[in-house]
Amino acid sequence: MRYLIAPVLWAAMALPAAAEKLSLGEISSYLNGLRTAQGQFTQVNEDGSVSTGRILLKRPGRVRFEYDPPESALVVADGDTVGIIDPRSNERQGYPLHRTPLKIILERNVNLGRAKMVTGHVSDGTTTTVRAQDPDNPDYGSIDLVFTADPVELRQWIINDANGGRTTVILGDLAKDVRLADENFVIPGRDKLRIDR
Repeated sequence: MRYLIAPVLWAAMALPAAAEKLSLGEISSYLNGLRTAQGQFTQVNEDGSVSTGRILLKRPGRVRFEYDPPESALVVADGDTVGIIDPRSNERQGYPLHRTPLKIILERNVNLGRAKMVTGHVSDGTTTTVRAQDPDNPDYGSIDLVFTADPVELRQWIINDANGGRTTVILGDLAKDVRLADENFVIPGRDKLRIDR
């Protein structure tokens, strides 16, 4: 009988171990330790279209999305405002950063343990997903953050806006602790933005 059991045990040991669900404390610590990063991203839009580009991140408060051709859009958060610049349509739209779900990961001190901030926290055995919102303003929408473990890495996020729209950003490998000039996070023509408050 033991000869029949042995192959089963070997097979079980050969399977990759399922990753345990990351705690909110582990995720908060990872985000707080993420000061600067850059890498490639793929964005899946609400209509199913796909865009690619480069992301630059400088916490707290600053991020830059540069879209690859044929797109020519630029999205920059300067610590106060998120500016969307689209030269093709001549659109210059702005939003207060604190009214967007991105604020949650760009805050100086991320504390996902704060009351009513996290509304979902699940693991599928490979990744841990946290759904977070501004506890004081849940009507601003939410963000789903997807992490892998060993080491902890942010792999993607999904912005769920107040109107039910979803935009997914899938991150490539991020180079961390890189030198990023503050000029990268200046919104071009900021004084001409149409800011939706």
